Amino acid sequence: MSTALITHAECLEHVTPNGHPERVARLEHVLHALQDLELTRVTAPEVDEAQLRYVHPQSHIDAMRAAIPDEGVHQIDADTWASPGSWRAALRAAGAVVKAVDMVLDEEVQNAFCAIRPPGHHAEKATAMGFCFFGNAAIGAKHVLEAHGLSRVAIVDFDVHHGNGTQDLLWDEARALVITSQQMPLWPGSGHPSERGAHDNVLNIPLAPRSGGAEMRAAYEAQVFPRLREFQPELIIISAGFDAHQDDPLAELQWATEDFRWLTRELCALAGDLCEARIVSTLEGGYDLSALADSARAHVEELMEAAS
Repeated sequence: MSTALITHAECLEHVTPNGHPERVARLEHVLHALQDLELTRVTAPEVDEAQLRYVHPQSHIDAMRAAIPDEGVHQIDADTWASPGSWRAALRAAGAVVKAVDMVLDEEVQNAFCAIRPPGHHAEKATAMGFCFFGNAAIGAKHVLEAHGLSRVAIVDFDVHHGNGTQDLLWDEARALVITSQQMPLWPGSGHPSERGAHDNVLNIPLAPRSGGAEMRAAYEAQVFPRLREFQPELIIISAGFDAHQDDPLAELQWATEDFRWLTRELCALAGDLCEARIVSTLEGGYDLSALADSARAHVEELMEAAS
């Protein structure tokens, strides 16, 4: 089988102010880096509101729709902005992950990468924050459970910032294991190991500022991989943030592109052992354009290798 690349041009219509790190050029660079790869290219649908309600109340959905300006840009919180194209971009972003889950579980493709924006892992139940409108990965996880009837799904989030939104959205979901590694201390300030979920279904892996690939690999081998084997997920969702790269301007971890390649390869190998190699990956952070493009390509190349 193949690897799907799921995206939509409307994700480029989500515009932020000049100088904002979560900018249109991020997705442009990722798509350029992947343009010559032999991928199954799929247009992302819009998510259904019923699927958004897997994790968000209707009041949040309505508030996000109301926050979209007719022109210019509108500030939602200190970091999160909306433009006239942001609503449809957000619907496509969440819809891409739902579509990826459907394609992987229907055996149309082996795995999938969702090249989307806005990202999602900071969006809490009723709060848009950290550049995020809706919890894309969490919506995908609930779709695995509710629409496809599987019993266990895992999310692995290696973005440099803690996925507070994913943790919040799935805190009470015993069928979902949420594993996140993140620099600590760093915004948003959550992600302590004591945060374990209502059913011991959350595993947080803090990483010290200036630590690099060796420390990451040791932490994943000692904690993450054994926990995944214990949980036995039937599909793995990756929140693929590439801002732990040593060149990223928003944090201080010192990963190299090859560290993202290694981690993807190891997660693919685990998925091969545990869940018929079924993986859905969705783009989160990464703000140095060259590092983002190189790391995303390495990530997708490993997905392709696992699908071959």
